[in-house]
Amino acid sequence: MSACVPTRHNRTSRSSRPPRASGVKRPHSPPPPRGGRFRIAGADLSASITVFLLAVPMSLGLAVAMDAPLEAGLISAAIGGIVAGLLGGTPLQVSGPSAGLTVVTAELIQIYGWRTTCAITIGAGLLQILLGSLRAARSALAVSPAIVHGTLAGIGVAIALAQLHIVLGGSPQSSAVANALALPDQLGRVSPAAPLIGTLTITVLILWPRTPGRFGRAVRRIPAALAAVVTATAVAAIAAPGIARVDLPSWRSHALPEMPHGPVLALATAVFTVMLVASLESLLAAVAVDKLSADRAAAQTAARPGAGSTPPPTTAAPAPAPPLALALPSGTSAPASPLSLPARRSDLDRELRAQGIANTLSGLVGGLAVSGGAVRSSANVRAGATGRASTVLHGVWVLLATGLLVTVLEWIPLAALAALVMMVGIKMVSFAHIRNVHKHREFLVYGATITGVVLFGVLKGVAIGIAVAVAVALHRLARTRITVTDQGGRHLVVVRGQLTFLAVPRLSRTLGQLPQGGDAVVELDGFFMDHAAYEAIQGWSTAQTAHGGRVVFTGRSGGRIAEPASAAHSCCRPWTPWRNHHCHDEPGRTPEASHDLGTGPGPVHDPGPGPGRGLGRGLAKRSTGTGRIRRAANTGSTGTTGSTGSTGSTDHTDPTDRSADRPADLTESQDMTTDSPDNAPTPAPAPEAPRLVGGNRLISGLSSFQRNTAPLVRDELARLAVEGQRPSQLFITCADSRLVTSMITASGPGDLFTVRNIGNLVPLPDAESGDHSVGAAIEYAVDVLKVESITICGHSGCGAMQALLGGEPDREAPPTSLWRWLRHGLPSLERMASRHHAWARISGRLPTDALEQLCLTNVVQQLDHLRAHESVARRLAEDTIQLHGMYFHVGEAQAYLLTEGASSGLELDEVFDRVDPGDAPGSGELERTGV
Repeated sequence: MSACVPTRHNRTSRSSRPPRASGVKRPHSPPPPRGGRFRIAGADLSASITVFLLAVPMSLGLAVAMDAPLEAGLISAAIGGIVAGLLGGTPLQVSGPSAGLTVVTAELIQIYGWRTTCAITIGAGLLQILLGSLRAARSALAVSPAIVHGTLAGIGVAIALAQLHIVLGGSPQSSAVANALALPDQLGRVSPAAPLIGTLTITVLILWPRTPGRFGRAVRRIPAALAAVVTATAVAAIAAPGIARVDLPSWRSHALPEMPHGPVLALATAVFTVMLVASLESLLAAVAVDKLSADRAAAQTAARPGAGSTPPPTTAAPAPAPPLALALPSGTSAPASPLSLPARRSDLDRELRAQGIANTLSGLVGGLAVSGGAVRSSANVRAGATGRASTVLHGVWVLLATGLLVTVLEWIPLAALAALVMMVGIKMVSFAHIRNVHKHREFLVYGATITGVVLFGVLKGVAIGIAVAVAVALHRLARTRITVTDQGGRHLVVVRGQLTFLAVPRLSRTLGQLPQGGDAVVELDGFFMDHAAYEAIQGWSTAQTAHGGRVVFTGRSGGRIAEPASAAHSCCRPWTPWRNHHCHDEPGRTPEASHDLGTGPGPVHDPGPGPGRGLGRGLAKRSTGTGRIRRAANTGSTGTTGSTGSTGSTDHTDPTDRSADRPADLTESQDMTTDSPDNAPTPAPAPEAPRLVGGNRLISGLSSFQRNTAPLVRDELARLAVEGQRPSQLFITCADSRLVTSMITASGPGDLFTVRNIGNLVPLPDAESGDHSVGAAIEYAVDVLKVESITICGHSGCGAMQALLGGEPDREAPPTSLWRWLRHGLPSLERMASRHHAWARISGRLPTDALEQLCLTNVVQQLDHLRAHESVARRLAEDTIQLHGMYFHVGEAQAYLLTEGASSGLELDEVFDRVDPGDAPGSGELERTGV
């Protein structure tokens, strides 16, 4: 039996997981609903009043925009608040009339009438209940964000065009195109009263949140929408008594649904459209509410004295955090602290079912379609709501207002409500979303969806967006660039892009033009190769080899294009811990052979004729020229760090033992099997030998370096010894053993000037109190070495940040060296708790807990400390140095780079974007992330 046994990790098996009925909560499942009575906190009561004051004018405005009965807007707001609030899976989300369905509902009312539209709402609600029961809510979020945001933006454009006519004193047309075409004529016959009231409403909406001073802080507690409508109503009552106002008909004339009349296919399409838009709007709002509530909970807890000494009210009290936990063993987790507990997540399937029930009831009693609203929900969160009581109470207040405040509501001018809804439509076109889709090269999909929604309607617009998204994906898949360079008798073929059957004709034509029997290096710079492309390349490689040619296949990253099956399970791979290495214990097996199976370097060689050998035996890097040698040395150094290559001798590091030192060509041809299963020999079983422990690991690793890596890097290190170091970057990171800087940056000798300390901290120049190590390194790197950039790299699970979250030690105890150092991280903790700084975030997902949030914030704060150093400030003023923030998630092996930009609305300034494998050098990634 082979001694190369992979290390087993302490993971819980499926059989040991607690059953659902055991009451044990799974780590990624939403928490169970809390039992007990329906409790109403004081914060929920005040928040419900705030949301009620916002919801009433919003509901009336949306009803006006849809040309629906005005009381229908109030009915749907009441039902959305009470029913969806009680049954929903997002306790803080406030449901009501759907802004996204404004255009759709208006069209349905015009075609089928109000009573049939109510029946369509009932059908959409039943379909939502079905999809929620089938647990399809999470799948709905798999739609491309460019399509979703493009749909909402197109709806927003249509809403704004329609309401602009009402603001100008006219009536909207049947479609967005008709509204745009009729706008010049409407401007020619505008009456002054309605535009002035609409302009006043818009002005108050814009200026109200920006009111300065102590007075501004007081008045901002009143929703801007309510302030705008009240101001416009008061001015209209004095200056324009004859302006068109809200007309609430008698409840006796209220229309209920009827059996739908019309083509079955058209009615089914209408039901599906209402369901699709309402569901997407609700689910997106639920995700946004999760983000807002998580941010608020963590900020409030971090702001408390002791930074987490009191658990949040919505979570059970955890065990207290230890005073310091800089490193944790593999497979264990840090003791929970109040700040590290993740916020409660929404149950999206339950939320979808609740929205369906609310829509069904709303349609039955003659109300508008219901969906979760981002505007109402964000107001609820910001007002301090702690549970679903605020949502339900807001619905109760709306219900009471429909019977008691009819006379007051009828004083509101229609132009004020139209201006309010028009601003809602404009805000649906988010510039932050436009920047995001443009950054991800999906603006074509976004623009096509907007255009389709505006010109052809919601459902057709979504279909157009999906079609364009598929076309763009196929174009990217088929876009393969093939270049050929003559390198003095040997041809370099560079294939950039994905290799599919679509690229086979061009690839075959290019390869066929190369001289038969010539030497070639094929560099495959892509992440996918289908069977047709593989067969084409393999056939050409076999023909070239048969005519005496030499073919080597490489990849841009240096990895093998196809490994032998045995290599996939080899434990002697680069970048595996010492405890995973057993190949040094195998008698008769050489370390070189084991390492050649992975990504180890070696000279260009001919693997020998025979089918199946060329494609799977290419070397990782070309080795011609100084730059190539340097890269090969770099790969070699990274490929052997932490590996043990000794054959059992542990008493010396002498590299003179040549028993295993064979040329790479001979090692490759003798030790590596062919890709064909028929030709693969069966290795003889080897007896197990004891594993090396303790200091023997270090000796074995040094021996492996002297034998395998030192010959590859000796020339490069000799050159650096003569020329001196000229690093291009200062890299400041944590001392955590899991953070291997040369591995994650693909750097080698002479590339990085690295400073490692606990918590990747940069003390301020005037606050180091005798500890000048980091400052000296910064000054030396900037002024003497003239580095071009400085990177501060944090990482997940940082023990220093965990210690900061646990609070300061006992002040009566003498301060330790560790806590004297960690005081330089206190500004990061204060920054996370401060309301004057935007929270750092990860693009595409929320930070998992407060610990990760602090790790991200610490990178941003230490960049501020770095700018305070005189040498760095001077180089920044000269524009001769760049600063970068980086976050490395150890468990995901994923790097994130910090971007900074202007924000608007709920968007945040500091975002860490993931670095994808396709982000090529020179694409502007580092330039974009310079801060």
